[in-house]
Amino acid sequence: MEKKNIDWANLGFGYVQTDKRFVSNFKNGAWDEGVLTEDANIVINECAGVLQYAQTVFEGMKAYTTEKGNIVIFRPDLNASRMADSARRLEMPVYPEDKFVEAVVKTVEANEAYVPPYGSGATLYIRPYMFGSNPVIGVKPADEYQFRVFATPVGPYFKGGVKPLTIKVSDFDRAAPHGTGHIKAGLNYAMSLHAIVTAHEEGYDENMYLDAATRTKVEETGGANFLFVTKDNKIVTPKSDSILPSITRRSLMVVAKEYLGLEVEEREVYLEELSDFAECGLCGTAAVISPVGKIVDHGREICLPSGMSSMGPVTQKLYDTLTGIQMGRLEAPEGWIKVVR
Repeated sequence: MEKKNIDWANLGFGYVQTDKRFVSNFKNGAWDEGVLTEDANIVINECAGVLQYAQTVFEGMKAYTTEKGNIVIFRPDLNASRMADSARRLEMPVYPEDKFVEAVVKTVEANEAYVPPYGSGATLYIRPYMFGSNPVIGVKPADEYQFRVFATPVGPYFKGGVKPLTIKVSDFDRAAPHGTGHIKAGLNYAMSLHAIVTAHEEGYDENMYLDAATRTKVEETGGANFLFVTKDNKIVTPKSDSILPSITRRSLMVVAKEYLGLEVEEREVYLEELSDFAECGLCGTAAVISPVGKIVDHGREICLPSGMSSMGPVTQKLYDTLTGIQMGRLEAPEGWIKVVR
């Protein structure tokens, strides 16, 4: 299929409307078969559950053109599973996991002309989401829902190359114990907006959220998991029931152990030990790993030995290996790559 006339090399990380999206509706206790549609607009009642009580969950993943020219999606089965967990927590009907993967594949196939070519630095970002669609005025779950998948071509998250971030220890709490921090719900991101705008106004790139109960342990940022490298090259990630289980972070832990032969550990990470680490990164779909050069804790600067000029050496190896797997330059573990064509 002939590609769209897009300046792939200069594509930003933003929304570009593509030709088709997948839509399925839940009504009378069952999901319909779903269809691909050209209509990018959603018409819902003014009292829809999503508008009144934020009953919505979503996912994010990417499709890539590999070195051999195949179009592939990275681990969509894990996104399907995570959305199912999110739906259950918000009393929403689970969209069947096999149908979720099928819908994602159909959406990518229908928008093949928007999948950026190999080597362009761009990818096709895929956004499945679900929301309560019928009128709800009492505080209760909706009765009807819509599941949708759209795709948009995006450029690299960091234009002009990766530069280590400066982050602050936030005074805001991201998630409460036994709350919704472990699911990908829109409400989690809405409440983080004031905190990130405040951080930007103060000259920081991101927030480091601590556990709400004791404010002594590292949790995550508004949209990414933390990954630390010790001075003897062990990979450490924070463990908490209120952290979103990042698919990128889980994949990087496998890469560290199985591809690079590094020791890995998931454990509680305390604020007081941050100065003991050699490297720090933020893990997520958009950038894979965003290196952190400096953490500021209420005026106390913690400067990582990896510095402010580039990724640390171990973080760079992790990044290169995972992106190599995604782009088909390295052999992937079984089940990691869903081939579209």
